[in-house]
Amino acid sequence: MFKIGISNFWKGMDKKMKKWLALLAFLAAVFLDQITKYFALHYLRGQDSFVLIPKVFELYYLENRGAAFGILQNKGIFFIMITLVFIMIAVLFYVRIPEKKKFYSLRWLTLLVMAGAVGNMIDRVFRGYVVDFFYFSLIDFPVFNVADCYVTLAVFILVLLIFFYFSEEDLEEIWRSFLHGKNNHDISGETRTGGNPH
Repeated sequence: MFKIGISNFWKGMDKKMKKWLALLAFLAAVFLDQITKYFALHYLRGQDSFVLIPKVFELYYLENRGAAFGILQNKGIFFIMITLVFIMIAVLFYVRIPEKKKFYSLRWLTLLVMAGAVGNMIDRVFRGYVVDFFYFSLIDFPVFNVADCYVTLAVFILVLLIFFYFSEEDLEEIWRSFLHGKNNHDISGETRTGGNPH
């Protein structure tokens, strides 16, 4: 029932409102990432780790000068350039996602990935490093942050959608739309007529 209500709410919105809502959600996600890093900088830096679950999970301040989860250290400029290219591709992908009900989730996952990428890029540009502070000591997992969570969660859900939700025809439609910018369906799934066939 709740799912149907959300779907009808989204379907009833015009395109301009959807764009504003998407932008607001993106900015909120980036803000959440940055505010958690702010608190980590002011309350965790220079302190012992703050144990939340003994021998399992703790808050541990780390300045990461590499990629996600600490790989490829001291490549700041390289990662900024790669991130900018990635964001441009992600934006292009987002605007070319077919406007069908079944692809709503793909739009939100793309926003989540972009928020994660932008959140960590802000750190690299203004600090020269990424602030990490989540640490699973139980498995000695690399220290990470909220932005990393966005990307990891979005990719995980995307894999599930690819294998268990989207059909082969859906994936082909997404790929064609991304490559050629063809988006011939509105939200209700009705085919548009007219316009340039190329």
